[in-house]
Amino acid sequence: MRRILACLATALSFATPVVADGPVVVELYTSQGCSSCPPADALLHDLAERSDVIPLALHVDYWDYIGWADIFADPSHTQRQQNYAAVAGVNTIYTPQMVIGGQDHVVGTKPMQVAEAIMAHKAPTGVVVSVARSGNQLTISGQTRRALPRGTQVQVVRYNPSETVDIRRGENAGRTLTYSNIVTDWDVVGEWSGGGRLDMTVPVSGAAPIVVIVQEQGPGAVLATAVLR
Repeated sequence: MRRILACLATALSFATPVVADGPVVVELYTSQGCSSCPPADALLHDLAERSDVIPLALHVDYWDYIGWADIFADPSHTQRQQNYAAVAGVNTIYTPQMVIGGQDHVVGTKPMQVAEAIMAHKAPTGVVVSVARSGNQLTISGQTRRALPRGTQVQVVRYNPSETVDIRRGENAGRTLTYSNIVTDWDVVGEWSGGGRLDMTVPVSGAAPIVVIVQEQGPGAVLATAVLR
């Protein structure tokens, strides 16, 4: 069994801007009730050590019926995965699935394919976003000369860096597993048409890391990201 090390990241960032047009977003759709998922969860943990990637675990609820209800599962994560499937023109969803850059769909247990997809999404998009936090206010700024597709969304994501769970029933019964970058909130806070600057302020609270994602509606291609860990 691959050993997964727990980590705690609770530092709160204030007022320091972080500029990025590209740490690559890797979304892992996973479940504590899925026996095929632990290797993908371990891969996401490894990706969390990298500064050029924003790995995010979205726990889904559609395996809860087989004996163990995932304590991190959220129906909105299942809906987001279904939306990706609809955009891709497929009728089924599965775990463990990784969606990279909002476009490439990869089985989460295939590290070489994941690595290749991450490299493919490192090309500049011409869209830059930055974030700064002061107390309970998050300032999001962006710049692009291009017009963005209609409905392009500015999203704020929060996540729990690490948590260990004793699974007592279901396909992973008897295992103690550590999960990384567990998404707790994913909110659309505005839209951006591009062709100039983005300037907005949104309220935030708590010490959880903050990710800002500019993404085409659909969900579609991720155009820019920034993170405060």
